[in-house]
Amino acid sequence: MWDKRRRQSGPRGGLFHVQDSFRRAMVGFGEGEFVRLRDEFGNEWRGSGELQTDGTVRYRLRDSSGRAITGISEKNGLILRDDRGNVWRGFVD
Repeated sequence: MWDKRRRQSGPRGGLFHVQDSFRRAMVGFGEGEFVRLRDEFGNEWRGSGELQTDGTVRYRLRDSSGRAITGISEKNGLILRDDRGNVWRGFVD
């Protein structure tokens, strides 16, 4: 009747570490669907991660200026692209 095992209903959280090709870094955390990253200039990026049917997670983040970063992750690998075309690669711990 009741299963004691906990099922994952959303994306898993953790610590995010991403870098672009210029070695600029963003770090932050995610808890469930909520994600918050901070870049080296102090800009804060907030958004959400949506679990897809194939097990990947699609991320959509915005900063206070309205700039956007979107991307996808499989397992621990993460690829994001900002609105200027820069690609950010990293992982989730």
